[in-house]
This record gives sequence, structure tokens and C-alpha cells, in this order.
Amino acid sequence: MLALILNIVWLLLFGWNLALAWFLAGLLMIITIIGIPWARSAFTIGLFMLWPFGRTAVARDDLYGREDIGTGGLGFLGNVVWFLLAGWWLALGHLVVGLGMFLTIIGIPFGWQHLKFAGLSLAPIGKDIVDRDVADQLRYGRG
Repeated sequence: MLALILNIVWLLLFGWNLALAWFLAGLLMIITIIGIPWARSAFTIGLFMLWPFGRTAVARDDLYGREDIGTGGLGFLGNVVWFLLAGWWLALGHLVVGLGMFLTIIGIPFGWQHLKFAGLSLAPIGKDIVDRDVADQLRYGRG
């Protein structure tokens, strides 16, 4: 129930405009043609921005048990390019906003989300967004 309330507040205050920015970035990447490999990650992050509480990013090869183009060597190279061109400043922005959120008690959960997005912004290629319980199953075994 708490995650639902936090998601609604997040969506109303931050999520809709952050998601819109990521969707716009994804569209611009598609228009450039050479940015198409990064567009999927932009759309994935955009959807994550809408409803982040109770969800997390996991590597697709951990999730599905096999590599794909985004989790292998090309995905690594794509993440390096992403990091150099956009990832570091996106992560820095989320880090600064996140740390600012920690100045108030009410802002702490939102600050944690921004820190989570800072980490994801560094290397998003090859990641999917899943519910927290799915990530826990991956982490602690499917048993």
C-alpha cells in the first residue's frame, strides 16, 4: 500500500515530466537513426520513471538465463558510448537531486529513487525493469 501511495505522489510530482523527457530523448534517438540502439533503453527508463516504487532494474541475461545483443559485448560497448555521451551527466543530475531530497524526511524515499536512477543512468543497455519480488527471486534463488 505504501508503494502505491509513493508511486502516485511520484507520478504527480516528478514521474510524468521525467518520463516525458526520456520518451522525447528516445524519439530523438530514433530520428537520428544511429541512436536507435540506445532508444530502447531510453523508453525502458521512461516507463520506469512513471512507477518506480516496488520495481528495480536487472540485467536481462540474469532474468532470462541467456545473453542477447544488449547483454553481450555489443551491449557493453553501447554502455561505454552511453556513459561517455550521456550517462555520467544524467547520473550526476539524479545524484544531485537525490541528495537534495534527503534534506527533508518526506523526500527520503524520493531521494532513494533518484539514487537508483543515477546508477541505472550510468549503464542502462541490457537491463529490464521487474517487480522487486522477481529481483529477490533472482538474487536469492528461484526456490
